[in-house]
Amino acid sequence: MGVQDYAESKLKPSVDLTGSAKECSNGPSIGVIDIGVSQSAFLFRVALPGIRSDQSKLKCEIQRDGKVLIQGIVTQGSEVLQGFSSVCQMTVEKLCSPGPFTISFNLPGPVDPRLFSPKFRPDGILEVVVMRYRRPSDPVDAWAPPS
Repeated sequence: MGVQDYAESKLKPSVDLTGSAKECSNGPSIGVIDIGVSQSAFLFRVALPGIRSDQSKLKCEIQRDGKVLIQGIVTQGSEVLQGFSSVCQMTVEKLCSPGPFTISFNLPGPVDPRLFSPKFRPDGILEVVVMRYRRPSDPVDAWAPPS
């Protein structure tokens, strides 16, 4: 089984949502994820529409067994929106309601939680690369998916 076959069969993780992320049914969903696999790392992207990194107290924890926990607060929800040179009264609200949220899922293998690089993109996507866990006895370029 190659890396592509492994990815297609194993990367359908169960995602647990709580708080505002779970209640969001009328607009863009918080917590939609993509996971990529390479020989040395996992890449995951999490959709966080309407989340502002400077106001949401966004926190991402990764455990050695590959469990990922993302927590934050949806802060928008104001009935008045200010932008450019005008003030608008909201008449349609499709983003998630304000409040705390939690997203948790498992990566398909163990990782080294000390070696991860998070990036919160301007389009509301949290993108994280985390290195796979390797025992000191593992060859650097030899990886095969578990049987």
